Amino acid sequence: MILQIVLLLLGLAMIVFGADFLVDGSSAIARKAGISEFVIGLTIVGFGTSCPELVVSLTGAFQGNADISVGNVVGSNIFNTLLILGVTAAIAPVAVTRSNTLRDIPIALLVTFLFAALALTDRQISFIEGLAFLFIFIVYMVYCFKTDKGVPEEIAEEKVKNIWLAVLLVAAGLAGLVFGGRLFVNNAIFLARTVGVSDKFIAVTLLAGGTSFPELATCIVAAGKKKDQLALGNILGSNVFNILLILGSSALVIPLSTLSLTWVDLGVLLASAALVWLWTYTGKRNQIDRWEAFVMLALFVGYYMWLTFKL
Repeated sequence: MILQIVLLLLGLAMIVFGADFLVDGSSAIARKAGISEFVIGLTIVGFGTSCPELVVSLTGAFQGNADISVGNVVGSNIFNTLLILGVTAAIAPVAVTRSNTLRDIPIALLVTFLFAALALTDRQISFIEGLAFLFIFIVYMVYCFKTDKGVPEEIAEEKVKNIWLAVLLVAAGLAGLVFGGRLFVNNAIFLARTVGVSDKFIAVTLLAGGTSFPELATCIVAAGKKKDQLALGNILGSNVFNILLILGSSALVIPLSTLSLTWVDLGVLLASAALVWLWTYTGKRNQIDRWEAFVMLALFVGYYMWLTFKL
C-alpha cells in the first residue's frame, strides 16, 4: 500500500507541473500564432486534457462496457462545469466575451441538450448518431478557427523568444497531465478497493473525477495567472470534446446504452450547462461572479451527496 501512496503522490505532482507547463506553452503559442487564448484552450488544451476521458471511454467501448463510456463522460462534464469552473470563478471572476455569449456557451448547451434528448428517447447512442456527433464536432472546430478574431494587437506584438520551447512545454505538459492522471486514478482506485469501496461508487466518483484532474489543474493554474479565457475555453472545449468526439468515437465501436443514466444524472448535466449560459446575464454581466461560482459548487456537493446515499 505504501508504494501505491507514493505513486499516487507522484501522479499528482505530474498533474500540477504538467498544468503549469501547458498553460505557459499554450499562451506563448497563441501570441506567436495570433490565435486567441480561448481558441487555444478550446482546441489544444481542451483536447489534451480530455485525453484521459478518451482513453477510458474507448477502452470501455472496446471491452463492450458502454456504462463506463457514457458514465465517464457524464460524470466528467458535471465535474468540469460545476466543480472546476466553480473553483476557477471562486478564485477570480471569469470574464465572458461577446463571442462566448453568442456562440461558444450556447453551442455547449445545445450539444449537452442533444445528448440528453438522445439518452432519454433512444436510450442509446447508435453508430449513425456517433457519426453525426463527429461531423458536428469537425464543423464546430473549423468554425471556431474561421471566426476567431485573434489576440489584441499589443499582445500579438509581444516577442516569443523560442516557439519550439513553447511547443516542448505544451507536449511535456500534456504528457504530465495524461500519464500523471492515469497514475493517480489507477492507484486511487486500488486504495479505494483496498478499504472496501464498491466499484460502482468508484466509477461515478474517482474515475470521472480523476480523469477531469487535468482540467482542474489547468484551470486553477490559468486562473492564478489571470488567463481566464484559457480556463473557460478549456472547460467548454473539454465538454464538447467529451460528448461529440469521445462519445461519437465510442459509438462507432459499440452502441452506447444510456439505460444506467437517471433523470437526476441528466438533469444535473443539463443544469450545469444551463447555469453557465444564465450567469452571462445575471450579476455583473459578461462574467461568472464568485457568488455564482458558489451556487455551482453547492449543486456539485448536493449531487455527490445524492450519489453517495443512492449507492
